[in-house]
Amino acid sequence: MVNHKRHKRMLKLLSEHDSATVQQLMEWLSASAATVRRDIGWLAAKNQLTRTRGGAQKLQQKKRSFTLSSETFQSNIQNRAAEKRAIARYACTLCKDGETIIINGGTTTYMMVEFLVEKQLKILTNSFLMAERLLSTSDNEIILPGGKVYREQNVILSPFENDIAQHHYAAKMFMGVYGLSILGLMEADPLLIQAEKRLISQAEELIVLVDSSKFAHKAGLILCGLNRVSCVITDTGASDSAVQLLEQYGVKVVTVEPEALSVDSLDVDEGRGDLLDQEEDREGHADTGLHFKLAA
Repeated sequence: MVNHKRHKRMLKLLSEHDSATVQQLMEWLSASAATVRRDIGWLAAKNQLTRTRGGAQKLQQKKRSFTLSSETFQSNIQNRAAEKRAIARYACTLCKDGETIIINGGTTTYMMVEFLVEKQLKILTNSFLMAERLLSTSDNEIILPGGKVYREQNVILSPFENDIAQHHYAAKMFMGVYGLSILGLMEADPLLIQAEKRLISQAEELIVLVDSSKFAHKAGLILCGLNRVSCVITDTGASDSAVQLLEQYGVKVVTVEPEALSVDSLDVDEGRGDLLDQEEDREGHADTGLHFKLAA
């Protein structure tokens, strides 16, 4: 067997068995111990397998990681869920049929899905789970920006300025944030800041959805000042001092009572299908925004 065929065969065997001893490879390849050891050394130098004591094993592929420094969607969706659902319900009462709105990805904003089913809106969102859910349950028109899918945060982000969002104007933008303070809205990741600023610039009103725990969160990055915020929707756990501070800056504050959860409100896996496995990097192509409309 010629070298390249033997190398290919060895790699195939290791992919099937994970690892093998020199003796096993000798038998499988009908080759001498010296030849097998020489092949292992050559393939290890090419970073195509890992040499072990007395044999070899297939190269362990590093898991692709496209993460942001913010917390993951899955870890947050269960946290203070009753408060988030009540906040999301109230937020949806502010949406009027026929409007164009922007919904930024996040666990609180995701819970708006349940209450948007009967609406007739044009929705620009960077949450691929929200987009998929609304496409399958409503007649809302859904617009997705181009960019890279960050699975753990459930968002699509692009570092480029020529994003599809620049071509859309919205009456309202709904978003959650990492933290809220006298300095304004705070985030933990610079890429989030960059993308969210572009979205904010396209909306007339900025409506912030935060449970009361966010008033204690601090981060090193300021997204925008309180003067840009039209309304904050939070739960009754927010302190009087926090509410009064926002009101002093001209921000309308709405507090809602936590409510019981429905099964669907936390069902982020239903209908997910292949979305999480279809990561597409459309960075730098403003015309790759996706427009969807379900048939009536």
